[in-house]
Amino acid sequence: MVEATGLFSKLWLVPALPLAGALFNCLLGRQVSNFVVSIVACGSIGLAAALSLLLFNSFLKLPVEQRHIELCMYNWIPSGDFSAPIDLLLDPLSMVMITMVSGVSFLIHVYSVGYMSRDESFARYFFYLNLFVFFMLLLVLAGNFLVLYIGWEGVGTCSYLLISFLYHKQSAARAGLKAFVVTRFGDFFFVLGIMLVFVQFKSIYFGEVFPRAHEVLTPVMATWVALLIFGGAVGKSAQVPLHTWLPDAMEAPTPVSALIHAATMVTAGVYLVARCYPIFQLSPTAMSTVAVIGLLTAVISATIALVNNDIKRILAYSTVSQLGHMFIGLGVGAPAAAIFHLLTHAFAKALLFLGAGAVIHALHEEMDIRRMGALKGHIPATFWTFLVGALAMAGIPGLAGFFSKDAILEASFTNGGVLLWLIMVVTAGFTAFYCFRLFFNAFLGEKRWDPHVEEVHHPAPVMTIPLMLLAVLAAVGGYMGVPHALGGADRISSFLAPVFPPAHHTDGVSSSRLLGIVLMAVSSLSALGGISLAYFFYVMPGNREIPERLRQTFSGVYDALSNGWYFDKVYQAVFVDRFMGAANFFWQAVDTSVLDMTVRGLAGLILGGGEIVPRLQTGLVRWYALFMVAGAVVIMGYLYIF
Repeated sequence: MVEATGLFSKLWLVPALPLAGALFNCLLGRQVSNFVVSIVACGSIGLAAALSLLLFNSFLKLPVEQRHIELCMYNWIPSGDFSAPIDLLLDPLSMVMITMVSGVSFLIHVYSVGYMSRDESFARYFFYLNLFVFFMLLLVLAGNFLVLYIGWEGVGTCSYLLISFLYHKQSAARAGLKAFVVTRFGDFFFVLGIMLVFVQFKSIYFGEVFPRAHEVLTPVMATWVALLIFGGAVGKSAQVPLHTWLPDAMEAPTPVSALIHAATMVTAGVYLVARCYPIFQLSPTAMSTVAVIGLLTAVISATIALVNNDIKRILAYSTVSQLGHMFIGLGVGAPAAAIFHLLTHAFAKALLFLGAGAVIHALHEEMDIRRMGALKGHIPATFWTFLVGALAMAGIPGLAGFFSKDAILEASFTNGGVLLWLIMVVTAGFTAFYCFRLFFNAFLGEKRWDPHVEEVHHPAPVMTIPLMLLAVLAAVGGYMGVPHALGGADRISSFLAPVFPPAHHTDGVSSSRLLGIVLMAVSSLSALGGISLAYFFYVMPGNREIPERLRQTFSGVYDALSNGWYFDKVYQAVFVDRFMGAANFFWQAVDTSVLDMTVRGLAGLILGGGEIVPRLQTGLVRWYALFMVAGAVVIMGYLYIF
């Protein structure tokens, strides 16, 4: 552990700058112009991103053994043996995360200036957006579980505010509430996990918990702690069975979707498991659970995306599926590969969501890919950048997604077995298919727009420049992790190695170089096969009717996929309807019949008494004397009897 000095003593500014921007726009946003709001919002995030890059540069110059820096702000809750300091931790994992979060968030902020330029709640939007980034940066920089939990709940609250930003739409308000409620289930388990950590270690400080985990925790207790913590990750990162909130989160403005899906909230669960990896590695049961849940999520979400027609929901299910891949990486002992995929996915998915926003903007808020087409010539910058994002997401060789996806696939083959690897290869083909099904329907073919769309809205430069920068990152971002099988140094794994226990640090290691190349070739063929199938169905003349015939032939499967495997319907019938029925019963039987009647009865009694008492004040002395005698008789009778 190294105390923060020099530039590292300014680490607190990384989360503080977005917070300052949020406070300015909250307090003064309505009194200043939209230009000032956007300068403050983007400037605060831009400064945080620039400071993160400067810190990264200084961090790389440190010896490996000194890359664990702590900055203690103050002791927040001193109470006997317990203390909860507000401390920030900068190690290779948090260094990677703050650079990605601040950098991608900055580009999304810049894009939002153009996308939200005509919105009446411009200042409120950027207040929420800045606050969201603040809490995410606090989460990934936290040095103990309490500070991490503050950031954790903060991003959850901000996600509710942003998803329901268009609160006048009932669907948006419900989507925000759904996200808030569903993620609370996971948060409940996370809180229990933190409590169990404190009971076992008498501390919530990472520097005291993780190095002693193998000494303090028995295998059974390690399993309980890991599974409870993973419960929080399942909710926040939208894993099965708590994944249903994320597709509905598409009610938010499109840049918000990019922020939630690429750089902030949904990556928090992956980060949490990676941060707590010393505990997870002590429990094979927990590791297997993480891998199985990740696999189920990856497959289920990818199959749903195959038939969805909403451009944003396709990308949403894609996010859920890719998060499943990250958890598979964590579960099979490849944490650095999982974090690597988190990074490359952030670049590609932010690019795709912002590109989708440009498409929606161009077609006057149209989101159905069946009503798009022939946009290549109208918005060429969006076309080419979206193509790069789709290729990267599909895992085409040479682009960022290829290197990170294959790192997880190789670890799955080596540590998880052939069956797990085969399922993931098929899922990779699904990913390529639905990405290019979206791409071909939106940009190629004939024009299928709504007749009322007379001209296409062209995105402003403030929207296209972030797309181009993200396209560059999606194209070359993977070269930080070129595997040994291709003659690379796998720098990302080497950089993250000090964070993860050696027992499970298998990233970048394959049985042989030949095996690694063969595995890459198979996954690449799967991706190319998915793209070719999408091209055959949606671009080649006369074949667009084939998907419709397949839908009719396999109507049962299609209905299941288009209804999200009926998760929402089951939850509605089993939980929501029954809860609402019980709530209505107690409302009528207790609230209305008992509580309301009691309140009304007391009010009536007091009002009645208020009408009677004045009548007793007659002004006649004989009546007062009579009351005095009657009172004396009552008192003497009481004393005589009792």
